[in-house]
Amino acid sequence: MNYFRYTTLLLLFIFLSDTSLPAQSFDLPTSNWGISFGNSKNFTGLRFNFRDHWVDEITGVNLTLWKSYENEHAVVKGISFGILPEAGYLYGLNLGLGGPAAEYEMSGLSIGILGAGSGRDVNGVAIGGLGIGSGENIAGITIGGLGVGSGGDVTGLALGGLGVGSGGKMTGVFFGGLGVGSSGDLNGISFGGLGVGAGGDLKGIHAGLLGAGTGNDMTGIFLAGLGAGAGGNVTGIACALGGVGGGNSLTGVAIAGLGAGSGGRLTGLTIAGLGAGAPDVRGVIIGGLGTGGVQVRGVALSAAHFRIEDEGELKGFAASAFNYIKGKQTGVVIGLFNYAHQLHGVQIGVLNYVRDNPGITKILPLVNAHF
Repeated sequence: MNYFRYTTLLLLFIFLSDTSLPAQSFDLPTSNWGISFGNSKNFTGLRFNFRDHWVDEITGVNLTLWKSYENEHAVVKGISFGILPEAGYLYGLNLGLGGPAAEYEMSGLSIGILGAGSGRDVNGVAIGGLGIGSGENIAGITIGGLGVGSGGDVTGLALGGLGVGSGGKMTGVFFGGLGVGSSGDLNGISFGGLGVGAGGDLKGIHAGLLGAGTGNDMTGIFLAGLGAGAGGNVTGIACALGGVGGGNSLTGVAIAGLGAGSGGRLTGLTIAGLGAGAPDVRGVIIGGLGTGGVQVRGVALSAAHFRIEDEGELKGFAASAFNYIKGKQTGVVIGLFNYAHQLHGVQIGVLNYVRDNPGITKILPLVNAHF
């Protein structure tokens, strides 16, 4: 009885002792494997310790009750469990009532009631009640109650109650209750409750209740409540209740509740509730109130107004109440009043005016033509 009592007291003393002593443990059957109580440095098997300190490598099952101290180079392989299990490297199954944390890398299945994170990389499956964080890269499946964030790249599937973000590029499938954002490229499928954005290119299928956009190029399918746009080129299908725009070009199918346009070229099919246009239009543009450009090659339809700017040209067909071409018309226009500087085609309307036509052919009812 006395032997059992003394042994129990000894184990409690070792287990809860001050961890300023780097190696202090009671091990069975050897100091390297079996069962360990205390701060063993290198051990394989079942290990119990209050607080890890200056540990080298543990393989097996490691139970630590409290946050480690000066343990940033430790390697733990197997199962890590405790309130705040920490090490330099955590490989395997990492469970924390607060959250598992690694100084450099965490791989495997990591679950934290509050969160989980690594100073460098998180690989595998990581689930945090509040969030998942990484100083560098995240790869695998990550779920954060509030959010998932990385200072580097994010690859795989990431779900964040509020948001998912990266200081590098993101590739995979991402869902953020408020938003999804990347400082670099964002490739794959993403949905942001408010919006989706990238500092680099945006490629794939992306949807935001408010908006989707990037400072560079967008390629793929984009759905946005207010607007979708890029500072560079937009290629693919873009739909927004507000507007759709490309700083350089808009190519493909664009559907906007208000307006759609480009600072450069507009190519494909563009439909906008209010208006659509670009300096260079190639394809079909439909605007509820107005359409226009400088060089328009194709078809332009609107209820109220079609306009070609100074020295521009229409090559194709246009129809609106008022067709105002301050350049050359090559093709056919239909409207109530049609105006052109030069005509190489046909105007059909109540009144048709061609500035450069001679004599009475400048202004004619119903039809005006010049070839």
